[in-house]
Amino acid sequence: MIDVWRGRTRLALTLAVVACARGPSDRHAPLDAAAEPVARAATQVPSPLPVPPGGELPLAIVLGPDAEVLDFTGPLEVFAAAWTEDGHPLFEPYFVAQTRDPVRVFGGMQVIPDYTFADAPPPKVVVIPALTGETPDMLEWLRTVSPATDVTMSVCNGAFVLARTGLLDGKATTAHHGGYFRLAGDFPTVSVLRGARFTESGNLASSGGVSSGIDLALRVVARYLGESSARSIADAMEYQGPGWHDAASNGDYARMPDAGSAAPKCPLCWMDADPRITSTFAGKTFAFCSAQEKQYFDEHLDVAERFLAEDAVADASAQPPGRHRSHRAHRHDRPR
Repeated sequence: MIDVWRGRTRLALTLAVVACARGPSDRHAPLDAAAEPVARAATQVPSPLPVPPGGELPLAIVLGPDAEVLDFTGPLEVFAAAWTEDGHPLFEPYFVAQTRDPVRVFGGMQVIPDYTFADAPPPKVVVIPALTGETPDMLEWLRTVSPATDVTMSVCNGAFVLARTGLLDGKATTAHHGGYFRLAGDFPTVSVLRGARFTESGNLASSGGVSSGIDLALRVVARYLGESSARSIADAMEYQGPGWHDAASNGDYARMPDAGSAAPKCPLCWMDADPRITSTFAGKTFAFCSAQEKQYFDEHLDVAERFLAEDAVADASAQPPGRHRSHRAHRHDRPR
């Protein structure tokens, strides 16, 4: 499996060499008021990471049932295209799971793990996608290896897995916007940054939903090899998203959905709400997609109070809050 990806890295490297370099740009999208706290909380200038002679840093991709495909293949595409100045792959990627049996991920694809949690080599980078069925062995392995990693990163609602290890206690994280409320409710000692494309707390990092993992992976490469190398990889991929430059670029999701909208969204999962299922809190009437979501909201009014307070700070700023983009029901709107 690794040999296949090495072949792809050589192709990507060739494309990167011939790609037209865009050069640095200072014209990034302005931060909206709701996103400003996120920008302050997340490091904007990457802190360098050391590159060992010969590269080939062990990079572990954690697998579990129904793992979201782009959550791990997006970062893998980035990491597999990263090469050292002396011509070696920067990373040596491998898949790790509970057993070596094929793991059926979302969409029906089966992935064969290279190692189990009992025999995997110590990684320097760990990628945790959204998945189901995390095991005690998985959580203990993450607790054991993470103190020695350069980066342990969750993608999308992989943040729930990382939070269950206890490693995020007292730290900032983010997730898919459809998981914000439950992440904050399930893990009250974790600071959930809404509207963040990625967060960094020491060697722990998290990205927003699905494609955000590509941005965090580019960010990691930039920390090892520099901005120009990461930009060359983005160009070779024809990836034009600006999120790896701007931690606050998920600002559309920095506020709770408008409770007074004519087409209300569920404040937990952001799916279309049923106007017959409602709760009133702090003078606002919220509609929910299901009775289950309403019940969770009613049992975690402290989260609603905190989120509304954060939104009020944004409302009080000089710049009016922007409108949310339309949102279609998506499988990631529910945490794993």
